[in-house]
Order: sequence, then structure tokens, then C-alpha cells
Amino acid sequence: MFTIPLFDYVGAPLLVVAFAVLLWVQARSPLRRQQFRTLGRVLRNIGFSIPAFITLRLLLLPVPLLAAAWAARNGLGLLNWLLPQEGGWAWVHTALGFLLFDYAYYGWHYATHKVPLLWRFHNVHHTDLDMDVSTAMRFHFGELLLSVLFRTATVVTLGISVLAALLYEIVFEIAAQFHHANWKLPQRVERWINTVLVTPRMHGIHHSIIKDEFNANWGTLFSWWDRLHRTHRMDIAQKDLTIGVPAYRDEEELTLVELWKMPFGPQRDWRLPNGERPETRSKPQSPNTDS
Repeated sequence: MFTIPLFDYVGAPLLVVAFAVLLWVQARSPLRRQQFRTLGRVLRNIGFSIPAFITLRLLLLPVPLLAAAWAARNGLGLLNWLLPQEGGWAWVHTALGFLLFDYAYYGWHYATHKVPLLWRFHNVHHTDLDMDVSTAMRFHFGELLLSVLFRTATVVTLGISVLAALLYEIVFEIAAQFHHANWKLPQRVERWINTVLVTPRMHGIHHSIIKDEFNANWGTLFSWWDRLHRTHRMDIAQKDLTIGVPAYRDEEELTLVELWKMPFGPQRDWRLPNGERPETRSKPQSPNTDS
């Protein structure tokens, strides 16, 4: 197997520790009241993530890294044309590559909602009826396979270095755990953090069944891209959110087998079981509303 020491001996243990810590702090200080049994849902998300983690380690990490090394050797990609990867410019190359990767991922996340083929797989992530740190693991392995193509094209086109790509993947996974966590940070602290990073309140709005809330907050690590594109929202109280996808409100049908099968069957319209289409919120919220 293609060994990646920085991930295998540093990144992976950090992910395990981050998951355990966030699981503990969200239990002590929950942001939203959970609607369904937490233990069963968390165990289901962990079980569902096993094929995704195998895909991550065997393909999603090594393939883009090998592509980044190949692009560097051949002088391909925007950053490789503009800056050397050695000497005093190396840290600039790495920092710019890290930033560009996150901006590219903003676009990829948008595409997973708007391109029907990609949404078939990403929909599985959004069908979680509550959201916590385990939701960060609830990705269909098919979505990860498709994202191998995106990540490979990104590192080659932009000339992102191996180090920048690897660091970004580790930070990306930890950031996903953080902003999916059901952790109630003090609102003033979260507003301060959110000037730079995507936070639990911000990403919670993205998981709303209300269509115009769901179509906001696309960022993964930095909140800057949503502010730049005017898709940033922090104006909905967490207690007023209904998490999930309107067409999937029955926890009993969201089993491991059904989740694995979901992308390959008929896709449901954005409607609640009663036929209602939750497009917009009838009562506007106050800016920076707490939970």
C-alpha cells in the first residue's frame, strides 16, 4: 500500500482524537435538541462510513498526491508556473495551494447539490435527521470515488504541492467534524471564529430542509468564500431548524442497506410526506439569532 506517514501517524490519530473530543463536548453542551435516538444513529453513521474510509485511504488520498508529485516534476499547474516549490518561496507555494484547494472545494460542494449525478450521492449525507459530529462520516463511498477525479484535476490544474494537498486533506477532515458537531459554543465566541472558519451554527443552517437555507453556507474550512459569493447566512435560530431532506422523514427507512442503495434508485422531489415544498421560511429571523 502507498504509505503516507504524515496521515497514517499524525493525521489519522488526530481525527480519532477530534471525533472523541467533539462527541464528548456536544453531549455536555448541545446546540440543537436531538429528535431521534443518538446512540443508534451515531453507530449507523460510523458503520456506514467504513467503505468511505477505505476509499479515502486507498484512493482519495494517494491518487491526488501522486498527481501533485507528477505535476511538480513536469512543471504543470498555475502555482508551478508562478512560484518555485523550493527555497524561500516554498511556504508561499504551500499556503496558496492550501487556500486555493479550499476555494475549489467550495465549488465542488456547490456542484454536489446542483449536478443531478453528484446529488444522488451527496443526498445520502443530508438525509441524516439530526446532525452531529458523526454526520461528518456519513458520506457514500460513491461520492468519494467521484471526488477523486475532482481532487486530482484540482491539484494538477492549480499546481498544488504534495505537502499542501496532504495538509489540506487532514485539516479538511477535522474541520468537517468540527462544523458538523452539535456543539453550542458561546455565541460571541462563535461569531468571532466564524469571521474565518465555518462553524456549527453556520453549517447547521446548510442542513435545513428549507430550500433557501439549504442553498447557503457552502464552505468547508474558511467562511470567506461564502461571504465573497454572498451565500453566507447566520440569521436562523438553531431551535427553529429542521435538519434533513424533506422527502426522507422516516428514520426506519434510513437503514445502512437503504443508504447504500439510495443513489442508484429513483430520486424523490423536494417535498415533505404531506406534499408541502419547504422553499422559504415564513417568519424571518433576527440576525445572529442564538439557539
